[in-house]
Amino acid sequence: MTPIDEFHEVLRDPAAYGRKLREEGRRKIVGYFCSYTPEEMIYAAGAHPMRLFGTGENIHLADAHLQSYCCSLVRGALEGALAGHLEFLDGAVFPHTCDSIQRLSDVWRMNVKGPFHLDIVMPVKLDAESAKEYMADVLKRFRKDLEDKLDAKLSDEALKDAIVRFNKIRGCLGRLYEMKNKNPGIISGSDLYAIVKASMMMDRGRVLDLLPKVIADLGKKKATAETAGRRLVLAGGICNHPDIYRIIEETGGTVVWDDLCTGSRYFEGLTEEGKDPVTALAERYISRPPCPAKHAGLFSRADHLVRIAKEKRAEGVVFFFLKFCDPHAFDYPYMKEALDGEGIPSVMVEAEDQLPSEGQLQTRFETFVQML
Repeated sequence: MTPIDEFHEVLRDPAAYGRKLREEGRRKIVGYFCSYTPEEMIYAAGAHPMRLFGTGENIHLADAHLQSYCCSLVRGALEGALAGHLEFLDGAVFPHTCDSIQRLSDVWRMNVKGPFHLDIVMPVKLDAESAKEYMADVLKRFRKDLEDKLDAKLSDEALKDAIVRFNKIRGCLGRLYEMKNKNPGIISGSDLYAIVKASMMMDRGRVLDLLPKVIADLGKKKATAETAGRRLVLAGGICNHPDIYRIIEETGGTVVWDDLCTGSRYFEGLTEEGKDPVTALAERYISRPPCPAKHAGLFSRADHLVRIAKEKRAEGVVFFFLKFCDPHAFDYPYMKEALDGEGIPSVMVEAEDQLPSEGQLQTRFETFVQML
């Protein structure tokens, strides 16, 4: 099995991987739902942070608790918990981001038995003068809550070591993205997707073993940039559909960068090492590229996307949204307007737990690529 195959294997059945970790018994397992979750603190407290993305199975148990217009991520996550697929978890962490995640937290607390439950109520307005101090206070409270729930001591030294470890992982992911941007044909979009997403689930020591091997293997490949297709940026929130990359590539495009929670927003902005670790984590969450559930200026997200498109020499942007994701839907008009103002074409696709028909997507992407 190659290193990339190992990442794919985890994604094929994340619950089975979680059960395997539980059987090995080296660390307690804490599930989380958002890239604003301070993984370093969970890891430094002796637990394994594992991001949860919901089930792709038929959703029916969750419908008794959530409206049908909640996104498939929220409904699928609750479905997995109610169906008993997440019995390996020792706890779950809910950063307060969008309304649906906040309501999921309430429903989870009342209906999912067993694992402990923690909320992190981070500031929404990140460019306020008090935001950094408030963020640090929230993280200090979360630190104490983790110590209580895990019956563990979370020392500054352990947290500093965890920051170094996660910085290395994010640095490697950034390196892979840069290699893909420079030489788009060096790795398929679905392979890169699997690496990033599985890195949020797997044992982090194993991730650090595998990522340098992937980088070394890719470094031996010959340049194929000229034949990889039209350069595109994929923008949105959660991507649970690796087939989107294959369909884009089959229709003459290639994703050279993204602005996704399951992509660059996860690894961009390293935590400063060598200073008070809680302050350093707070500064990272304040300064990293924000998601639409946070506010860091009226046009910050549009400016960021335009900057990515220009820096990565993208010829177009594909907006890929989960259906019923209100924060991204609210941001879309002004982000599209910003791209239009810079002469950068874009197309928007919505999906739930399943993609629209492949033929329909192929037609849309073929038309878009031909227009480019």
